[in-house]
Amino acid sequence: MGMRRPVVAGNWKMHGSRASNEVLLGELGERVKPEWQVGVAVFPPYVYLADAVRMLEEADIDVGAQDVCVHPVGAFTGQVAASMLKDVGCRYVIVGHSERRRLYHDDDTLVARKFGAVLSVGLTPVLCLGETLEEHEAERTEAVVARQLDAVTAMNGVKSLGAALIAYEPVWAIGTGRTATPEQAQAVHAYVRHRIHRQDAKISAEVRILYGGSVKASNAAELFSMPDVDGGLVGGASLSADEFLQIIAAAAVRN
Repeated sequence: MGMRRPVVAGNWKMHGSRASNEVLLGELGERVKPEWQVGVAVFPPYVYLADAVRMLEEADIDVGAQDVCVHPVGAFTGQVAASMLKDVGCRYVIVGHSERRRLYHDDDTLVARKFGAVLSVGLTPVLCLGETLEEHEAERTEAVVARQLDAVTAMNGVKSLGAALIAYEPVWAIGTGRTATPEQAQAVHAYVRHRIHRQDAKISAEVRILYGGSVKASNAAELFSMPDVDGGLVGGASLSADEFLQIIAAAAVRN
């Protein structure tokens, strides 16, 4: 694996406050070590992005947004454009998170357009793929992640994945306390990589595929030891400095 520098990303979802963010980011900024050779990123709610960028100026930690509007500018009340995210100092943007797909009906086409919007301003999309419990139990995992991935490559080209991260998040393992076994995660990551390989071997070897289903300090090392798991998209555990740092350290060990 050597060549793929792992990434550990903390998706805060709708959590945080100025006071708690300052404490959390202050601690992360002091304790994340560049020599770990792990890409670290936090994804606060929109209103805290500029604050987070400012607080992390001296730190080896990037900031990302949890979503984006497909339009570059215009009469879209309540929406935020990719250019604005770049303007305040973001590096990453999550597209297609299962909560966006499920609660806000972001379909495959919209996710592919958001992916393109992020790329168009030179930011890095974090493309989330994953199946629901129902799909999982019907053994449709591969069909679902293939459909979600193909929508993005059909619209943006397979080469676009070279400027992206992918996150596999089994929806049935998010916030449920259930985690895919490391072997289950590895099987899906390998499948995604193989599907990309059929179109572009170089991109498939380079693209980082993160695991995103209830990653915790207690299971991170085992998940990250899998050959095709290149880090994690962490939810709740990223709101605790200690827990998040342990997860980052688990990614560092495998280099």
